Amino acid sequence: MTRQRAPRAPETRAPLSGSVLAEAAVVFAVVLSIHAVVMDRYSWCAVALAVQAFYVQYKWDRLLQQGSAVFQFRMSANSGLLPASMVMPLLGLVMKERCQAAGNPYFERFGIVVAATGMAVSFFSSVLALGITRPLPTNTCVISGLAGCVITYIMKHSLRVGEVIEVLEVLLIFVYLNMILLYLLPRCFTPGEALLVLGGISFTLNQLIKRSLTVAESQGDPVDVFLLVAVTGMVLMGLIFSSIFAFTDSGTWVSSIFFHLMSCVLVLGVALPWLYRLLRRNPLFWLFQFLFQTKIRIYLLAYWSLLATFACLVVLYQNAKRSSSESKKHQAPTITRKYFHFIVVATYIPGIIFDRHLLYMAATVCLAVFIFLEYVRYFRIKPLGHTLRSLLSLFLDERDSGPLILTHIYLLLGMSLPIWLIPRPCTETGSLEGARALVPYAGVLAVGVGDTVASIFGSTMGEIRWPGTKKTFEGTMTSIFAQIISVALILIFDNEVDINHSYAWILGSISTVSLLEAYTTQIDNLLLPLYLLILLMA
Repeated sequence: MTRQRAPRAPETRAPLSGSVLAEAAVVFAVVLSIHAVVMDRYSWCAVALAVQAFYVQYKWDRLLQQGSAVFQFRMSANSGLLPASMVMPLLGLVMKERCQAAGNPYFERFGIVVAATGMAVSFFSSVLALGITRPLPTNTCVISGLAGCVITYIMKHSLRVGEVIEVLEVLLIFVYLNMILLYLLPRCFTPGEALLVLGGISFTLNQLIKRSLTVAESQGDPVDVFLLVAVTGMVLMGLIFSSIFAFTDSGTWVSSIFFHLMSCVLVLGVALPWLYRLLRRNPLFWLFQFLFQTKIRIYLLAYWSLLATFACLVVLYQNAKRSSSESKKHQAPTITRKYFHFIVVATYIPGIIFDRHLLYMAATVCLAVFIFLEYVRYFRIKPLGHTLRSLLSLFLDERDSGPLILTHIYLLLGMSLPIWLIPRPCTETGSLEGARALVPYAGVLAVGVGDTVASIFGSTMGEIRWPGTKKTFEGTMTSIFAQIISVALILIFDNEVDINHSYAWILGSISTVSLLEAYTTQIDNLLLPLYLLILLMA
């Protein structure tokens, strides 16, 4: 007697909301725009990756709705896999195109490696998502398999052996960081945010290891080395303290003294020797000479110190208001939180105009300080741990649902990434023209101006809501108008900017990113500047 096979259960389908479809449409518009500009085999790979990422995002969204995901992700947001998957590949494509136009073959190959790494990391995340989906989505697996074949075939005939090894190294680091950080930090990221953040950290760590193993007398710009060491050092510091404080109470004076002593050991005994090996000079002496090299830098440092003091006073004043308020759950309103956006804009614009190298280094130092203070707050390190918890809790929103408070760090990253990511040998004076001249201002326009104006006007005057979202039509339109006004002011005050009649492309880029801000549920401080950077670089 033959045993009859049970019929397969039909796939349950969760409806795609209008906001998810609109977000996907905006991302596809960006992908097709870059494809139309580049139009080579790598851009075809990006299109294939976008198609499969769209289908896999649908499966991830269903996993999140059912609560079947392996890790705990940030609530009240979709998976965001499609917009996050396309950032590194598109960034690599435009970087390759600009460096090819500038005649720099080394950074042209570097752009190809960035694109290939982004595709590998994104495709691995997609395969992982499909592997844990039940029942197994046959159609999505077929689409992912076809996209994977296209990407693998193109990269196999495009990358050198050393570049393939580099991509695999980043992928291996990404896998380990995923398993460690997503376990240690539940509800801090969506799948897309985890892909974007951990992919960037993995690539940074691999670049530092590569430079350390191939150190030479001429190792490039020292500010790049400081950034690599700062990011890698702070991540390793967090992993070390997390493993130590998993077995002991971090809020005691003994643990706090150990934390501060161990931090000094890591900085003085690991980070500084590492910098010395890469720079071939004393990093502290170099940093001192760099900061006080010109009068303009001294003036900028004094000006930034005043702005930092003002920001601290705003925090103290708002907390004093909360103390006098009758409501114990008093939270700072949206307009109050956007004060910090205006402060950051006032910080970055003079730095971009007068001394981008100093701004690059200052942003690196601020990133290290912000992360270190977050460790102090998270581990309740005395004497500032409890104070920071009390002060910063006033400015929390729904995106800070996990144990970490990352909003201010995301704001700093969003403003700084356009400064950090541009390969300077490919963007020397005279090589950036048209819309590309606005690339350093991508963070200022998208986050400092656009997102701020959209939030303020949308929450105070907005009445017509975009379908499926809380964002308003009035907020988006005022955001676009404010960014156009900002571009006009940049043309007046920055003599090096010449947009060369690229008005239509600039307007289209700003409008596209503003629509993405209206529909995305991901961290807009991080996502919007990257997409505006990609469009302007194209």
